[in-house]
Amino acid sequence: MNSQDSTAQPTVLFVCNTNGGKSQMAAALLRRAAGDGVRVESAGLIPAHHVNELAADVVLEAGADMRAEVPSALTEERLRAADRVIIVGEARIPELEGVEMERWIPAPAPKELATERERMEFLRDDLAARVASLNEGLGQAGS
Repeated sequence: MNSQDSTAQPTVLFVCNTNGGKSQMAAALLRRAAGDGVRVESAGLIPAHHVNELAADVVLEAGADMRAEVPSALTEERLRAADRVIIVGEARIPELEGVEMERWIPAPAPKELATERERMEFLRDDLAARVASLNEGLGQAGS
């Protein structure tokens, strides 16, 4: 992992299976929360052809934008370059010596959420709460 001094801009890498939904949502939410204080990236094991449109819509409703993002592949170099690696969901990332990874398992949507949009909004809100906590831990609150 990168060594940081107090003035270094930390790099956070969000990873999921396709980099079309969950990791892109988390990245967009952190970009909005942290501004220029954090370098935010995302990647997937097998990148989708485009971001999930519904995910992009509900994130935009929260003031974050991921519509211009393009899913990208996870590489060992990207893992090693990040200060924080957060796996969003069940993606199976090989362990690498010297690279610490944490996993966020989104809360399952309540059964009463009948539409795909409601479930996606629930996921967005879950990720937004986690991102807010992460941002505070990075010392970026209020940036």
